[in-house]
Amino acid sequence: MRCVIARFPFDLVKSEVELSMKGIKPEPVTDASVIIGRRTYPVKQVGEVITRQDRRDFTAAEVTRALTRLGFTCRSLTPPAPAVAATPLEAAQALLGTSPSP
Repeated sequence: MRCVIARFPFDLVKSEVELSMKGIKPEPVTDASVIIGRRTYPVKQVGEVITRQDRRDFTAAEVTRALTRLGFTCRSLTPPAPAVAATPLEAAQALLGTSPSP
């Protein structure tokens, strides 16, 4: 499959990507990830290996799009929803164990 990553065209084949990543130890996943074989790799690590470019030259979205089109399972870490802050009155009532009055 032909794709463009960091303004350079690449002809990627699923089996060649799997072969390229064979024997490479996955780094800790902190952002988007892809499952290759039984291992989960950071997308940027895979992009660096298959393109032989520096990670700063391409985005995770470019590599994710290409790997998804090849049939790999890609995941992104979504930040948890921020907790709704309690008002000072609600915080005080929670500390005192009283319920709000109508």
